[in-house]
Parts: sequence; C-alpha cells; structure tokens
Amino acid sequence: MRETKRGSFTLPGESGYEELTLTLADRWGADVIRDSDGTALSDEITEAGYGIYSTICLIRDHNEWASTHTEHLQQTFLMTEPRVAFTGQLRIPLMEDFYEDQFQINETSDSMKYWQVYDRTVNEEMPHDSWSYHSETKEVEINNVLPFHEYTVSFLAYRIWEEISMYNHVTNHWEKEHLMPLDPRHEETRNYLYQWLKTWCEEHPTTTVVRFTSLFYNFVWMWGSSDRKRNLFSDWGSYDFTVSPRALMEFEKEYGYALTAEDFIHQGKFHVTHMPPEKQQLDYMDFVNKFVVEFGKELVELVHTYHKKAYVFYDDSWIGLEPYGSRFKEFGFDGLIKCVFSGYEARLCAGALVDTHELRLHPYLFPVGLGGAPTFCEGGDPVRDAKEYWIRVRRALLREKIDRIGLGGYLHLVEDYPDFCSYMEKVADEFRSLKSFHEDGEVYCLPIRVAVLHSWGKLRSWTLSGHFHETFMHDLIHINEALSGLPVTVDFINFDDIRQDGLKNIDVVINAGAAGTAWSGGEAWSDAGIVEALSGFVSQGGVFLGVNEPSAIEGYHTFLRMSHVLGLDKDTGARVCHGRYDFIKEEITGLIPDGAKIKEGTNLYLTGLDTRVLAAKDKQPLITYHAFGTGCGIFLSSFKVTNENTRLLLNLMLFGKKMELEQKYLTDNAQTECAWYPNSRKLVVINNSDSVQSTRIKTDDGMTEIRLEPYDTTVIEL
Repeated sequence: MRETKRGSFTLPGESGYEELTLTLADRWGADVIRDSDGTALSDEITEAGYGIYSTICLIRDHNEWASTHTEHLQQTFLMTEPRVAFTGQLRIPLMEDFYEDQFQINETSDSMKYWQVYDRTVNEEMPHDSWSYHSETKEVEINNVLPFHEYTVSFLAYRIWEEISMYNHVTNHWEKEHLMPLDPRHEETRNYLYQWLKTWCEEHPTTTVVRFTSLFYNFVWMWGSSDRKRNLFSDWGSYDFTVSPRALMEFEKEYGYALTAEDFIHQGKFHVTHMPPEKQQLDYMDFVNKFVVEFGKELVELVHTYHKKAYVFYDDSWIGLEPYGSRFKEFGFDGLIKCVFSGYEARLCAGALVDTHELRLHPYLFPVGLGGAPTFCEGGDPVRDAKEYWIRVRRALLREKIDRIGLGGYLHLVEDYPDFCSYMEKVADEFRSLKSFHEDGEVYCLPIRVAVLHSWGKLRSWTLSGHFHETFMHDLIHINEALSGLPVTVDFINFDDIRQDGLKNIDVVINAGAAGTAWSGGEAWSDAGIVEALSGFVSQGGVFLGVNEPSAIEGYHTFLRMSHVLGLDKDTGARVCHGRYDFIKEEITGLIPDGAKIKEGTNLYLTGLDTRVLAAKDKQPLITYHAFGTGCGIFLSSFKVTNENTRLLLNLMLFGKKMELEQKYLTDNAQTECAWYPNSRKLVVINNSDSVQSTRIKTDDGMTEIRLEPYDTTVIEL
C-alpha cells in the first residue's frame, strides 16, 4: 500500500536533534513539525520550510506570577477518609490522605464557609459550631461526636502542581520546578493570561498553529499520600477541578441557589461520569461551559489576529470545552487534536465541528507508557505497541475521515528503534491513502441507523469517562469500540431526546450497562413515557438491543422495564421461589461467529414461551430474541469487544431488522473487515488478527476472494 503522497503528518521535533528531526520528517512525509512538553525547536527546524505547531498550556508555566497571586490558583474540594470516633471528641488531619506536592489547604474565610463536616454513619452534616480548624496542625477538631460513628471533613484546597505536568515530571524523572495552575475565573488572571498570549504570539512569528493544551481546567486526578494507593480518584469528564469560592458565588448569583461541598463530594463518591447526572451537576457544568467558551473565544480571536490557526488538544485541560455541546462552535477553533488508543476515540475526534481533525497516535515517545510499562527503554517493544493501537484506530478510519495524524514526545528516543521508524513510515502512507478515499466520496454504509441511549446522550458521544484502558469494565465502552468500525450510522441520544420524539429514522436502539449507571439510565426508567415511546418504536419495526442490565430500576413489577419487549427479566432476589420457563437453545446458521463469547449472566429468566434463546450456558440465557409487534427485543448478558463479538453485534442488528446476514461489502471472516468507496471504486480490506486470513466479499461485480497477511491492509480497485 506504499504511496508517494506526503503531508497530513505532524512530527515531534527536538532542538539538539536537528538531523534526526529533518530526516524523519522527510521519511514519514511530514508537513508539520511540533514541539512537545519539555522540548523546544531550534531555528534550523523552524526555518526548514515546515508548518510549525507550538504547544501552549495557558494556565501553567507562570510560576513567578502565580507565586504572588496564590489566591488565584485553581482549587478543588477534597474529603478526608472516614474516621471512626471512639470518644466524644475526634481530631482529623486534613492532608494525611493526600499527596502533599499536589494540594495545599485553602484556609481563607471565603473558603472555610464552604467546608463541611459529616457524620457519615447517619449521613448528616455537623453544625459549624461543633467543629473548629487548627491551622498549626492542619486538623479539624470535632466535638459532641458519637462513639463508633464515622466522620469526614470536606474542604477546599489549592492545587499547587498542575497534574499533567506532575505526571510528566514523575514519569520522566524531571528535575524541574513544579508548575502551578492559574484560575482564569479571576479577572486579573484573565487579563494577565490574555497579555501573555499576545506577547507570546508576537515572539513566535514562525508558528503557524497555536496548539492549546487544552484551555483552562484539567479533568480530575487526585493523588494520594500512599504509594499503595497513589490514584485516589480520576474521571475524564469530571468538573471538580473548576471549583473555587469565586465560582461558587458567581454560580449562586446566576442560578439563584447555592451549591455546597457535598454537591461535589457526594458522600465521597464524587459525581463520576458513570452515574446519571443530577440537576445541580448539569447546572454547574453549563455554568462552567459558558465561562470557558466566553474566555476561550477571546483567546482564539487573538490568535487569529496574528494570522495563526488555533487548534485545541482534546485531552488534559479540556473540561468546559465539550466538543459535542451546543456552544463548541462558538470557540472558533480551526482544528481539534485527540490522542487515541482506540477506534471510538478516532470517531469522537472525527465528529467534532472543526475544519481539521487530527489524531495523536500512540505510543507516545516517552520511556514508559501510561501504565508504567516500558516503551522506548529496556524491555519495551514500541513496534508491538504501535501496531496494537493502529489496528484499533484503523478500522474507525475506514468509516470516517480524519485529516491528520502525528506523534508526540521526545523524538530522540526512536534513534535506537529503527523498526519503529520503518513501521511509522508504513502507517503514515496507509493513513494518507485512506484519507484520499474519503475525499473522493462517502464510504458505503448498510441501511441501519443505530442510536446509543444513555443519560448523557450527544454530549458524551463516542466516550464514557476516559480512554479504553480506564473504562474497560463497562459494556458500553466495548460496544462503542465495536461500533466505531462497523458499516452503520451511529447517533447518541439521551432520555430527553426520546421525550422529544428523537426516535425518528432510527432502526436500532442500544441500551447497555449496569443498573443505576448513566449508561443503563437509572431513575430515567421511572418515566412511563420513556417505556411507552420505546415500546411503540419497537412495535413499529424497531430493534431494542439491551446489554447487561438495560432499562433496570427497582420498584416495579419487573426489574428490567423493557422486559415485555425483551421477553426476559432479571431476578434480584424477589423471585427466588418462583418457577422458570425451560428453554431449548436455537441454532441459527451464521448468526454467532466461531469464537464469539458472551459472559454468563446471573438470575436471568424468560417471561414467556415465545422468547427465543440463541445462546445459553448452564441454564442461563446469554442471547435472546423476542418479537414485539413488527420489531423485536434482543438481549445480551454482556459484551466485550473482540473481532468475533464485533461481527456478532452486527449480525444481531441485521437479524433484528430481518436482513440477510450475507450483505454486499461485508467480509465472511470475522477476523477481517472491509470498506467500499463507490466514487473511487476502492475496496479496502483489513486483517485485524495476528495471523494470515482469507476472506470472501460479495460485491456488485460478484464474489471477491483475498488473502491477507497478519494485520495487513489491501486495496482492491473494482
């Protein structure tokens, strides 16, 4: 698949390695050279005729100014671990549980009026006059406590080390100053940052693209004091790091009610993205989003006055950006860059409303990866890692156009890995070919429109709350990954969309997740109108595909509210003495690919004799089909993405829509996939496995047979 085309590739350059930088720029066909955190570009590089990306993280690397404006540092609410009282008095050290280099207690009066002490045993707040703070020992003393009750203190703390810088620092053993994050919620800080960016633009005439990393607020990442539990809490979609006394006061003025520490702490659970959002949370997110858009737009317009483009990196300090939110277009960004490990992340980037969509591929050019495993150091295998990530991303690139790819980190680390350099050359050429096919015209899709239904809807399109390795335990992230490369159209909807007739033109609704989560829906299923609308949708030919505990909620005659459509329910203990329908597993030729595996469910039972069991284990149904009107309900007890399970998911949608399993432009081998580009007459076939595969594809011209090497890509012109 070797091509001579160049461009659409961003190379990380490095001062002191000019020859390496320019050699690889030529070899990989780069048209842009960028700096990375901790690197710089020399004049020899910036004047070599390439476009130049310059990375800025606007809110860090201002320590001189921050040290004289410590009240303008970013903050968060922290909660101490519950402490058991044994007598009538209890002293709780506030910082004992937290990484001392990351946090510092905010002891100001504006801060302390938001502090709260809770008796967690009865979940009641203690009166303010029952506790006091001792600044000299950093402890809260609580009086009139009850023996053997558990108590916590929630308090505001400054973040004195910006978390991404902290991670990079620790990972690379930097001997550098700890960078502090500034909060632009303060007008004085905004003025300072605006002037700083103005000066920066004037001092970087060779920069063609300002790469914001990202804007103001990082996703939450709390570190602990113990090496045995360094990661206390992390959530890619959390707004906890945006809070401050000023933000809370401005919120109360605008929304007419006050937020408390407990609105953020939530009994120590915080408001994780995996749980359905509450009104206070949604209001506060909207409040922050408006602020970030307003100030972010000013900065983008400033960059444009210097005839530079403004791209935003959709990771790190992305909170408040919300690329799928209603205000995102107002920023005026020219491009969005997303670091990707998986296919669904590529789709997330591809759908954002910007002119240029760029992926930063992995592995990152660091000695070790995110999990601490070696990459560009002894014991590492960067070719293996690059291949693993590319195979995941590639199948998504068959479905949606991405404009650019690139790498980040320290380029000098590749010097000892010539095989990696060769593989990246292949990837760059392969990407450019795929991009060109999309530019010639749209890729062929099956006539199936899928709507993924969860509490967040469009706002959390193609994501959960982090990368795949952070959210792998949820069925829905596996479904997102499977869908990212399937030849179907995908939308994301929430329960309000259903209330507003959002099921028009939808063929399949997928609801997947554990009971009570944002992905299953939680309390939303108490609305009978939701049940009625979805039931009507299915009765008129739609497919409701439920996974794990879809539509689950306690308090009704069934646990799964859509059990009448699914023909199946789950016993949570109330029906342990009730009888069960026996069933005979039904075999449908070609429906379940060899090697497909669905994890066994528990306490599942059929609600009628007309439910067809398509897979079962130990008398537990794993996959079922139930006709409902002219549509059907399909149930899977779980879903984990594999090549075989991905094809199973597609087969079930075809089966539910009463379509033949053997469609045109589908491979007959689950280890392979293909994409047909009618305008260019190109058929791209990929092997997603580590072994040689043969596959057959039905086309308009007849049957095509092909043999593919491990992980190979082949282009056929028909």
